[in-house]
Amino acid sequence: MTGHDQDLQFLLDLALDKSLESRKRLAAQISDLSSDHEHALTERERDLIAQILKKLLTDFEVPVRRHMAERLADSSEAPHDLVVALANDQIAVARPILMQSDLLHDPELIEIIRHRGRQHQMAIAQRRSVSESVSEALVETDDENVITTLLENRDAKISEATMAYLVEQSKRVDSFHEPLVNRSDLSLTLAERLFWYVAAALRSQIIKTYEIHPTQLDDALEDTVHQIARDEAKTERTGAGDNAAWRLARELKANGRLTPDLLIKALRQGEVPLFEALLGEMSGITPPRLQRIIYDTGGEGLAIACRSLKLPKQTFATIFMLSRNSGRTMRPQELSRATTIFDKVSIENAEHIMETWRRDPNYQDAIERIESSMQGQERA
Repeated sequence: MTGHDQDLQFLLDLALDKSLESRKRLAAQISDLSSDHEHALTERERDLIAQILKKLLTDFEVPVRRHMAERLADSSEAPHDLVVALANDQIAVARPILMQSDLLHDPELIEIIRHRGRQHQMAIAQRRSVSESVSEALVETDDENVITTLLENRDAKISEATMAYLVEQSKRVDSFHEPLVNRSDLSLTLAERLFWYVAAALRSQIIKTYEIHPTQLDDALEDTVHQIARDEAKTERTGAGDNAAWRLARELKANGRLTPDLLIKALRQGEVPLFEALLGEMSGITPPRLQRIIYDTGGEGLAIACRSLKLPKQTFATIFMLSRNSGRTMRPQELSRATTIFDKVSIENAEHIMETWRRDPNYQDAIERIESSMQGQERA
């Protein structure tokens, strides 16, 4: 009888003995055999050990099972069925297997995530290697502690789609902010979106706590995020294009030659893109908001923009009519309504509205989302 055969016969003898001492010795022997790299187990021996464990594992005391799990957590030779059984045990037993064993496959980890508790999920989130599919399953738990633990695991792989979802969720879950910002795999696009959510959340908190004018606060926060974005990637601020019309408009402004007459001239010559660029440079409004302001149905946005620029009423009326030239005759009441709006809004109010419109649309969107979320919580 070979040494391995003697070992296996000894295991069978121990299995027949139901005393606590025999159970401890059986667990120790199985752990030793499974961890013995010099004498690899044959398939028959693995099957025999697995059969013994399936029948007797629940008979072992928790400390015995935990000791076995700790011994087998780093083993590459342990019987797969045994590792899976220990991974599904109570957390005191399962933790070392869940965090360290390379023998667990993604489907088995996902099954544990979906059918075991938070502690099992937390242990998986801390594994040395977490695949995108396992990360997605952890995020689907919707457990803030589990997700935060996953984000803090720099070795966990998280897909772009899952990361985008977490950035979106960060507008209501503050604990996601810091670990998301610290991840090296966060794309520049998602990073900038996250910065706006953080800025909007900070804005809400500061306004509640301190007496500060929102405009001053918005200026500071917006400038900060733009500076961060410039540091992260040398990209221009969202909006103003780099086509010929915008380049010409910037050059005219730099040379002090950007005048209201040029707006009218561009429209009369059918140079609509140039007109938009000229008004954009004069007002500080960038696409796509610029187009919404110019072409809104009643002319309110254009009236406010022209009023803030201190343009004469006749100049506004001419710009309004020419910008609506679509081959039809404008009805007198349309122009009358637009000029009435122009008359009613004060320059001061128009300038205040324009300050709001100049805000980065991502920042405004983040503010609106947070305020909407807060209103929903108050109603609930």
